[in-house]
Amino acid sequence: MNIKYCDALVIGGGLAGLRAAVETARQGLSTTVLSMIPVKRSHSAAAQGGMQASLGNSKMSEGDNEDLHFQDTVKGSDWGCDQDVARMFVTVAPKAIRELAAWGVPWTRISRGKRTAIINAERTVIDEKEEVHGLIHSRDFGGTKKWRTCYTSDATGHTMLFAVANEALKHNVNVEDRKEAIALIHENNQCFGAVVRDLVTGELTAYVAKGTLIATGGYGRLYRQTTNAVNCEGIGAAIALETGVAKLGNMEAVQFHPTPIVPSGILLTEGCRGDGGLLRDVDGHRFMPDYEPEKKELASRDVVSRRMMEHIRNGKGVPSPYGEHVWLDISILGREHIEKNLRDVQEICQIFNGIDPADEGPKGWAPVLPMQHYSMGGIRTNAKGESPTLKGLFSAGEAACWDMHGFNRLGGNSVSETVVAGMIVGDYFAKHCTTTQITVSTTAIERAVKKQEAFIDHLLKGEGKNDIFTIKNRMKDIMWDKVSIFRDHKGLTEAVNELQELLKKSHDVTVKSKTRAANPELEEAYRVPMMLKLALCLAEGALRRTESRGAHYREDYLKRDDANWLNRTLTSWKEGDLMPTVEYEPLDIMKMEIPPAFRGYGVKGNIIEHPDSAKRQEEVDCIREEMEKAGKSRHEIQDALMPFELQPQFKALNERVGVGYE
Repeated sequence: MNIKYCDALVIGGGLAGLRAAVETARQGLSTTVLSMIPVKRSHSAAAQGGMQASLGNSKMSEGDNEDLHFQDTVKGSDWGCDQDVARMFVTVAPKAIRELAAWGVPWTRISRGKRTAIINAERTVIDEKEEVHGLIHSRDFGGTKKWRTCYTSDATGHTMLFAVANEALKHNVNVEDRKEAIALIHENNQCFGAVVRDLVTGELTAYVAKGTLIATGGYGRLYRQTTNAVNCEGIGAAIALETGVAKLGNMEAVQFHPTPIVPSGILLTEGCRGDGGLLRDVDGHRFMPDYEPEKKELASRDVVSRRMMEHIRNGKGVPSPYGEHVWLDISILGREHIEKNLRDVQEICQIFNGIDPADEGPKGWAPVLPMQHYSMGGIRTNAKGESPTLKGLFSAGEAACWDMHGFNRLGGNSVSETVVAGMIVGDYFAKHCTTTQITVSTTAIERAVKKQEAFIDHLLKGEGKNDIFTIKNRMKDIMWDKVSIFRDHKGLTEAVNELQELLKKSHDVTVKSKTRAANPELEEAYRVPMMLKLALCLAEGALRRTESRGAHYREDYLKRDDANWLNRTLTSWKEGDLMPTVEYEPLDIMKMEIPPAFRGYGVKGNIIEHPDSAKRQEEVDCIREEMEKAGKSRHEIQDALMPFELQPQFKALNERVGVGYE
């Protein structure tokens, strides 16, 4: 039996995992990062549009601060987020972006003087002040009051990932790629590491650590149509679920991005619309103002995706061999702007569709259709990033339900969360590993390894009736057809029943190649049952949640129901069961800084209100009025409304041009 020891074990080599590893290594801990692929090829590199942080540098960002970012995030979440965590996030984001600049991220910078921008389809002149020349720039994104999304053209994730990966190497983090964690080692509700399979040799090794942090990204590949990389299958969340101790949160909260290109599904960044791009229908008509006259193309992603599909349903889709779609028109921005700030988008359109989006008129329009993009659900953690039920297990980034996104996340908040959570959770994780001494028997380690060895032996020797690839593809079809943008009782019930049958079938398969090394069919045979469990958590959570909130949209329950459903879905899985155990964690309105209200989209009154909302709003208004009369600062008012815990180095006030530390 092979055993490797370290202080801190990080599973996942994207931005969140690497940033957390930097934090543990800085604090003198021996740190190992495990990744299925070379870390600089992690899916974090696919982030294009930018990272949200309330710097308030540019003309269109003036007056921005943590309060406005917090308000946008809470409203964007449709009041499903943990407001303490959202406050932690917005407080640290400006520090994170400046740290990344110091590490070498070449943020696009402001140039003094006049420049042109497209706002609401009209060319507008913006005059940047002398004192902001050279500061970090930002662009507009959906659901925000200010232009807050900082960027490096449209390759933001790529530049961030390389900088953070280099920083990890600088701090001598032990990075091991082509390694896959297939089970957690745990005993008596404490996590001691993971059983890890070498994807090249097939060898199993036990990695034992004082603390384990999972940062493996989302579960988009449960769906047929997704912008996610092929390795975003949710296995990190699944191995936590399979402990029977750790719980997953809000798995039904899945975001669908409005503008992946058809048919490949590669994302065309929200920066296209943030910079002024338009959505057009089969007649060339710009249709979003008809549905959302205030925010138009820059409504929240869940809203834009639904409006696009609604417009297609109304007979305004563009027919194609791959189904109906609408057009994304960025030609209005001009060739110079596109080739400077949206060059990846231009290259994607040219390579995969043979079009140049800088060409004027319909010739340059890109076919787009909403597809699965982001997983708001994941491993349920507390505000420190630790599982409340499995000690020593932490999670960060998209793999976690840290819950700053609730039921819909804002564009730019995800890539921002990866580094911010890496900082905050990484520090708490490091403190845990520093102060924790573990006692684990070799018997427990051996038992965990032998269980996985026996399972792989069973798969290789099995002569089952079913093909694992057929099962996987059917799962993807079910999720796309019945658990996607529009949901209802009939479709969700059918999905749950069919997924259960697929889970049973996945236990009776044949792996044709009997080799342990470099065997993709074997890998599918042990991954797909885990994916099906995640799919059942998602579908069952969606079936039970009889309301519409954020990206969870029930056509048979159109109202947001705060009176009955202002809670977080928790799912766990007992060994041998065919369905998850579902329970709920209530959100306490009386502790919220911003109590539930109208989100700003659609028709007012489409909410079943909780009686505590008005009561808490009255309290908030009273406290704010009294403190403003007394001349208290916005920071003092915020602390009175909702005090939150955060490490002192991160809670320090942020400086902004023109206003200092106000």
